[in-house]
Amino acid sequence: MEYDRNSEVYSKVVRAGKRTYFFDVKSTKSNDLYLTLTESKKTTVDGRESYQKHKLFLYKEDFEKFQNGLADALDMIQSIKNGESYDSNHSRFIEKEEESVDEFPEVSFDDL
Repeated sequence: MEYDRNSEVYSKVVRAGKRTYFFDVKSTKSNDLYLTLTESKKTTVDGRESYQKHKLFLYKEDFEKFQNGLADALDMIQSIKNGESYDSNHSRFIEKEEESVDEFPEVSFDDL
């Protein structure tokens, strides 16, 4: 299936109080799919409303690792909430990554 360059293939909006999350699947000019996750937070400064936005780009080569990492983190949250396997002497702990990355891969924004 071919997609238009930078076309939006799918979009999901999740409203959560003052925050709104956007999950947007888009395609590159070479028909590769990628995901943008955007958090938009409504703020009021001096009586004027504005929105702060934070965006994360997730590329196809990272989909599985991102999904696994998110699932692990959510499972840990559920375990902690259920009182399972949590050492209360540690306020936080971080599991080491399976593989070490010495360099960041080259990213060409021309492909977006």
